[in-house]
Amino acid sequence: MGLFGKLFSGNKIEIGSPVNGEIVHITDVKDPTFSEEMIGKGVAIIPSDGKYYSPADGKLVALFPTGHAYAINTDSGAELLVHIGIDTVELNGEYFTVHARQGDTVKKGDLIVEVDLEEVKKAGYDVITPLIVSNHAKFNGFEKKSGKVRALEPAIILSR
Repeated sequence: MGLFGKLFSGNKIEIGSPVNGEIVHITDVKDPTFSEEMIGKGVAIIPSDGKYYSPADGKLVALFPTGHAYAINTDSGAELLVHIGIDTVELNGEYFTVHARQGDTVKKGDLIVEVDLEEVKKAGYDVITPLIVSNHAKFNGFEKKSGKVRALEPAIILSR
């Protein structure tokens, strides 16, 4: 890689989808905290399975004991929140299996939480999953992907 490549290789930061599914617009989330981007910009994923991964390398700075949400401060400087479903905190961890610990250093692709999505839906909860960048203002560019996505494929592309 020449000097030019070294200078510009760090400009784009890919944030992977934490789960297999379909990326939809954040306004599809039936919770104004997310749909109105009150805590940050992002996308929402309608999951097709219940395996949730780390979308980037970084530190797992928050992992709720209930498994319904986790936050990662990425090595690239992005602060991410993955929120599995809406109001799912009310399940008190039922149907959620946590595979990591708060404070862990994680790599993109590390399994964080497994969820029995069918049981969560039967209990009356929406499983749509917001993926939020809470410090989006520190980046110049913010590209949101849409459509079918496999876990770890780009969901958001940030640029400096």
